Amino acid sequence: MDGTRPVVRKASGDPGTRRRGAVVAALMLAMALAALDSTIVSTAVPQIVGDLGGFSLFSWLFSGYLLAATVTLPVYGRLSDTFGRKPVLVAGAVVFLAGSLLCALAWNMAALIAFRVVQGLGGGALQGTVQTLAADLYPLEERPRIQARLSTVWAVSAVAGPGLGGVLAAYADWRWIFLVNLPVGAVALWLIVRYLHEPPREPAGRRARVDWAGAVGVFACGGVLLTALVQGGVAWPWLSAPSLALGGTGLALLVAVVAVERRAEDPVIPGWVWRRRVIAAVNLALGALGVLMVAPTVFLPTYAQSVLGLAPVAAGFVLSVWTLTWPLSAALSQHVYRRIGFRDTALLGIGTAALILAMFPLLPYPGRAWQPTLLMLLLGAALGLFQLPLIVGVQSTVGWAERGTATASVLFCRQTGQTLGAAVFGAVANGVLADRLGGAGDLDAVARAPATGPAAEALRRAVADAVHAVYLGAAGAAALAFLVLLLLAPRRFPVLRE
Repeated sequence: MDGTRPVVRKASGDPGTRRRGAVVAALMLAMALAALDSTIVSTAVPQIVGDLGGFSLFSWLFSGYLLAATVTLPVYGRLSDTFGRKPVLVAGAVVFLAGSLLCALAWNMAALIAFRVVQGLGGGALQGTVQTLAADLYPLEERPRIQARLSTVWAVSAVAGPGLGGVLAAYADWRWIFLVNLPVGAVALWLIVRYLHEPPREPAGRRARVDWAGAVGVFACGGVLLTALVQGGVAWPWLSAPSLALGGTGLALLVAVVAVERRAEDPVIPGWVWRRRVIAAVNLALGALGVLMVAPTVFLPTYAQSVLGLAPVAAGFVLSVWTLTWPLSAALSQHVYRRIGFRDTALLGIGTAALILAMFPLLPYPGRAWQPTLLMLLLGAALGLFQLPLIVGVQSTVGWAERGTATASVLFCRQTGQTLGAAVFGAVANGVLADRLGGAGDLDAVARAPATGPAAEALRRAVADAVHAVYLGAAGAAALAFLVLLLLAPRRFPVLRE
């Protein structure tokens, strides 16, 4: 044992080729649970509201989980660097499963939302620690393979979530959406406890300490600011008193967190995360990735149904095809970055993605389903070349004691970018709809519109224009990521050889 890599206990009689199989299976199950629960509730909302009531609050079923999972990522990353990956992953899985059981037992909408937040607190540990542990288990040469597997699991699970949720709600009961987590999570938890063993970690010369003040501050600041982004323009106008109050409180908390972290001996978000060019550039670039991903994931299904006239299942297929090319491209990216480097491979991917996103508004109206489907296939391939080299590259520039923090920082920035993108592009789409329809307009109007007639055709064209504007914004986010990498990231990442 070299003290730098986790030890995986072999099952009795297993050959060396299956040495890590049990732990990898557990990581994939944990990743699948975290991804499923980010989307599985969406198609079950009518049944949940019919049973529990609280229609005005149902959006928090998604926002509560997202906020809790996102703002805890930096905290879990720091804790995993201090105490090891296994205790953080085990604790996160227990919290996630406890939240799932409580969700299934919820008696009203307020209770269900609260328990979804508990789920999110565990989900943050699953997301960040799984990615970090995968890098611990595999050397640099093999990391693309495991990261591509995890990307595939995440993409397939997130896309399958709404369909699975709809089936369970229609043919069983919506509570089974949460109960199915229990046996799957229990298997993952048992595999981790049984087969993963890490050497004890202790900072040289002193006892490990946790910056609890910083952890609470990061959680409070992130929660307030993300709440302002999630609810602004939805629950209340952007310039209303609630938005201004949340924004002001979030900025005040941000100043307080910076002050606390600068004085902390072991800060939750250490300054080196932003002082190192590689990590800072990747954080900003993956934040832009989060922004641009909102265009296809949120707006493409509406475009496919309202403009192309596809059924919901066919519209979902148009979106899901990028889960075919994204993991494949990610797995093959190692052959590219070994020749031209992490940064240039990512530049190739995001530059291509910017061109593909900019082509979307050039599609003929109303067009055929194969046209956006082809663009999504190409976009998945481009983003596979972009994201995986950056994650593997960052993880390869730090040692074990910093890998959890570095991985959590890039995942945090990506998810924060998605929240920001949803808020910004939602406002853009609503503004275009209002302009085209000559008054107040929003995407909810799509569901209320007549199926035929002049009004339907006007709305159809308005939706097309709105989604085109969103895709142009996404192309701008991709161009911004390109510039950030080109100007800030070094051409060769300072990789630590193991």
